[in-house]
Amino acid sequence: MAAASSQNSVNLRSLSCELGLLNKTDGSALFSHGNTSMMVGVYGPAEVRLNKEIVDKATVEVVFRPKTGIPGCAEKAMERLIRNTCDSTILTTMHPRSAMTIVLQEVCNDGSLVSCCINGACMAMLNAGFPMKYLVAAITAAILSDGTICTDPTAKQEEEATAILTFSFESVNKEVVLSSSKGMFTVEQYETCLLVSCDCAQKIFNFYKTSITRVLSKDVKFMDLNIAKKSKEVE
Repeated sequence: MAAASSQNSVNLRSLSCELGLLNKTDGSALFSHGNTSMMVGVYGPAEVRLNKEIVDKATVEVVFRPKTGIPGCAEKAMERLIRNTCDSTILTTMHPRSAMTIVLQEVCNDGSLVSCCINGACMAMLNAGFPMKYLVAAITAAILSDGTICTDPTAKQEEEATAILTFSFESVNKEVVLSSSKGMFTVEQYETCLLVSCDCAQKIFNFYKTSITRVLSKDVKFMDLNIAKKSKEVE
């Protein structure tokens, strides 16, 4: 596989995530890559419509809601990419004849939207306690007009790019679970994009761990305070 050039920009924009902000969902996450933000709510396992029922596993549905207007062909194609990725992640056989629904609301799009959607969905599913085989981390890489590769590109960089590639990696063996591309590129450029995206995916997995650890630490402190309070009441 081709080595990443020092001229390539393989950094990530700042990541942020807030869990459990939506009250009427089973899990939710506000996930941001720089200025790109998605609010994700997940529901289920729940009753599924008869025409979508699958006998031996759950039906995974993804709904994308743009910031303005109604979803078009591009949004429907993006829904399919996200659904296929999430479906490979969830242990759907544990909940046959049920529905697991992921609703993605666009807050702000400054590039790398599909990656932000997938990463936000992963955190929302964790928040909901969905049974999962592994976590997934998605990265977008743009090949610019001068041949350099930029990971996690902004909207402006995507407009100037000759090709845009999006990869999703699973957390166990770092295998590719999604590969999507638009534009023209060479085999060497594809391999370089894959290499640098895998490196960036590990940073996202580390961010997941930090985020979940922070939430669990708060829960443990809250439980300790409640136990201490009850102990004083007993005394």
